[in-house]
Amino acid sequence: QVRPVESGGGSVQEGGSLRLSCAVSGDAYLRECMAWFRQAPGKERERVAVLVRRRGDTAYAASVKGRFTISQDNAQDTVYLQMNSLKPEDTGIYYCATSASRYCQLDTTAYSYWGQGTQVTVSS
Repeated sequence: QVRPVESGGGSVQEGGSLRLSCAVSGDAYLRECMAWFRQAPGKERERVAVLVRRRGDTAYAASVKGRFTISQDNAQDTVYLQMNSLKPEDTGIYYCATSASRYCQLDTTAYSYWGQGTQVTVSS
């Protein structure tokens, strides 16, 4: 079983910061990519950040580039999303997900293991 578990969500003022954490488990090959997605009411789910475990490469959605940073610990069992300069439009439920697919860096549909989500609310 690969069941990511998110934590660290909450409510902040515009311009504030939060750090989300995701505890992951299972064989490493089942998490070739680790990623953060978010979904706001009435909007499609969006991948905001991805980390390719083996290489440490990262990529970000244009909407968060320069403000969010994805990282992992040395044991590669925890994934973080540091969110700075938060905006009201960042509000949503944030999900941690992993993928075993070789295409996971580019293919946002290739994620099979999802956390329960954690709410992030940014007020103006």
